[in-house]
Amino acid sequence: MFAPPPIPPLDDAAAAAALARQASLTKPPGSLGRLEELAVRLAAMRGQPIPRLERKVAVVAAADHGVAEQGVSAYPRDVTAQMVANFVAGGAAVNQLAVRAGARVVVVDAGVRTPAAAPGVLDRRAGPGTADFTRGPAMPRATAEALLHQGAELARELAADAVVLGDMGIGNTTAAAALTAALLGLPAASVTGRGTGVDDAGYACKVSAVARALEVNRPHPADPVGVLAAVGGFELAFLAGVAIGAASARACVVLDGFPTSAAALAAVRIAPDVRGYVLASHRSVEPGHAAILEALGLEPLLDLRLRLGEGTGGLLALLLLDAAVAVHVGMATFEEAGVSRGAPAGEGAA
Repeated sequence: MFAPPPIPPLDDAAAAAALARQASLTKPPGSLGRLEELAVRLAAMRGQPIPRLERKVAVVAAADHGVAEQGVSAYPRDVTAQMVANFVAGGAAVNQLAVRAGARVVVVDAGVRTPAAAPGVLDRRAGPGTADFTRGPAMPRATAEALLHQGAELARELAADAVVLGDMGIGNTTAAAALTAALLGLPAASVTGRGTGVDDAGYACKVSAVARALEVNRPHPADPVGVLAAVGGFELAFLAGVAIGAASARACVVLDGFPTSAAALAAVRIAPDVRGYVLASHRSVEPGHAAILEALGLEPLLDLRLRLGEGTGGLLALLLLDAAVAVHVGMATFEEAGVSRGAPAGEGAA
């Protein structure tokens, strides 16, 4: 059985001190909008009135999905292994954005059908892809528990200040839709999108596959580990564990798009205090993503019509987090700069 590690409460004292510092900086109150909010949230997560954001990691977990046999993706299943090789070679979008964000990329094989013959891949394989969940559970419960444990263990070993969740897996938006529908009690059609860009026939196939998975497995939302086992994916279970482990180490957990957010939803259902450590990087075009953001009460930082995955949106958000910290740490206070404060709200000339 997976026992999540304790999640420390957010540090209210650090948040209050960060808020007071924001009020003392040489700017009108609230003039930097969400950058100010981010600095205060990071302070609460990290337990530091002046938070550090030096060790940044993107964990990109990859796996294949048996449901891909149903024709739910516009791409062949071989692409998963090919993209894993591309990640470790530095040729993917995630690699380019990681360089800009000053983040390390950790590539994890959680269950790719054909393992990539490339050095630099962290082997956490649970098998050559999940079973087709339209015919039965995607994986045994014990496998989901093992992946949760391994993900949490990796997050704690990384000892990062911020962890971006990234995903790769042909068919994983179908798994994310099934996971979302099961955990939120929503119909398949309301949370299923076009993923990699399937045509109308492919979209109908996806909706049907999600509906069949829910009917065949009957996952219960009160048992999130069971839901992961029934209709999840190896990489989604692993990333749920990463989110839990990162939160237990007071790291900021930065979500990417739909699949990583579905993994985070499962993580929050398993360990509710994880919610306080999660940030949404962007709003995906996938309809299920909007449902998760609403359920978790998250407002994304960006809306760029992204739908690539890999952690790309999360790495873009890291740039904003860096900006928030830079302003919070580097700006002078009114006293330090010898700048006169404005009149308190409500005061002015008669």
